[in-house]
Amino acid sequence: MPANPNSDFVLLNPRDSVVVALRGFQAGDTLALGEEAIQLLDSVPPGHKVAIRPVAAGEPIFKFGWSIGVATKPIRVGQHVHTQNVKCDHHIDLEAISTDVPAELPRLEGHTFEGFRRADGRVGTRNYLAVISNVNCSASVARMIASRFDQQTLAAFPNVDGVISFRHEGGCAMAFNGSRHRMLSRVLGGMARHPNIGGFLLVGLGCEQGTLDHLVQSQGLHSIAIPGQASGSGDAGQGEAVPVLSIQSAGGTSKTVERGVEIAAGLLKQVNGFQRETVPASHLVLGTECGGSDGYSGITANPALGAAADRLVACGGTAILSETSEIFGAEHLLTRRARSRAVAEKLLERIEWWKWYCSNYGEELDNNPSVGNKAGGLTTITEKSLGAVSKGGTTPLEAVYEYAEPVQQQGFVVMDTPGFDPASVTGMVAGGANLIAFTTGRGSCFGSKPTPTFKIASNTRLFQQLPEDMDFNAGQVVEGRSVDEVGQELFSRLLDTASGKSTCSEALGIGDEEFVPWLVGPVL
Repeated sequence: MPANPNSDFVLLNPRDSVVVALRGFQAGDTLALGEEAIQLLDSVPPGHKVAIRPVAAGEPIFKFGWSIGVATKPIRVGQHVHTQNVKCDHHIDLEAISTDVPAELPRLEGHTFEGFRRADGRVGTRNYLAVISNVNCSASVARMIASRFDQQTLAAFPNVDGVISFRHEGGCAMAFNGSRHRMLSRVLGGMARHPNIGGFLLVGLGCEQGTLDHLVQSQGLHSIAIPGQASGSGDAGQGEAVPVLSIQSAGGTSKTVERGVEIAAGLLKQVNGFQRETVPASHLVLGTECGGSDGYSGITANPALGAAADRLVACGGTAILSETSEIFGAEHLLTRRARSRAVAEKLLERIEWWKWYCSNYGEELDNNPSVGNKAGGLTTITEKSLGAVSKGGTTPLEAVYEYAEPVQQQGFVVMDTPGFDPASVTGMVAGGANLIAFTTGRGSCFGSKPTPTFKIASNTRLFQQLPEDMDFNAGQVVEGRSVDEVGQELFSRLLDTASGKSTCSEALGIGDEEFVPWLVGPVL
């Protein structure tokens, strides 16, 4: 987009029928669009749209150069364009498949970060000990074990970022190896194997449907070894070399907590054996997320994050775009750049699944944006999605993964997740994301463990209003700096975060309650 620090609005594409207000306007104010003066017929909040061309009822309204919906009534030049005169009218394009595969970016060399190298070759940006509950019935015990390791206790282990527990609502009352069981196993297995986890302890009740044995075997779990050192032994009983505890077998809550504390104390010595070392940026797996979006998000924060993602891909790293329900409406931008027809068709298959899934509950996939999104200027899911997908940059779409599936392909990929931020981020982290970049225009105060979340404000007002929660101001894009310049600075800040610099959410202690596995299927 053209950066103009003196402009009160922005025209994103010459084809557009609207401009985006960069400040609030009153009815009667005038916009100077080239040699034309447009008088506003309505008051327009910042981030919202103003018509610069007349649009007849039923005709499309263009923003970003693409249709974001159709007019429900005639729209005059100078009118506020929003929910009162626009509706979604999106049709999936099944023809443009791999028609615009981008050329490879020149390889970027020399970018590094300080990370924890694991025995399997992956690299962590943090180094946690995890206490993982496999069923809700053992959630409190997992929390009690982890809570015994406060800052004073951990002072003796300077290489350890903390002891965290992963607790959730599932693990039982589900079909054995059914959809809920498989999804939960992928999430828990992904957390145990995560490169930001230096050691883990599994805790269960004993009679749950999702047994500890099944979790260990189905996910191929084993104790974590320090490169160059022999791995330690786990708690005898269940799962070869994997430390596990069953409340019923251990003799109840108190005995399980005490035994868990004993095991965790031993594991801390192992986790502390990992040390940061310089590694190439290609070891980064960046999960991208947007929450509390506004009219600025698709203009500033998301494109800037896309520019940073492009740099990471050029380094040989991986960038994940998620939230399938917020790809709908802009999926044609991704299918066009898919590496192959098979990749594009997998994305379209997931969108069709979402349409079916929503219809089961009498809902529609385009019943979005949220109330907050609309207040920030986003009118239809198509408009929201066109801005959201720019987080993924401009490189070819290499693969599409199911929820919490291990991400193994380097480059730009998509993971099928819901739009609910905690569930979406949980899926990407379980899939291997060791860094999260989170854009927001309204002010999402989000964090995640074990993966640091770097929050990016879409506008300067938000950055100044929530200084303890926002890590980066992408509002610079409408204040004179280009998207590429801001993206380059953002990429550098992300490398600093990967090297151990704390994010705002980490400084505030946020991230223990945001572990929310998405589980599809009946609770029996």
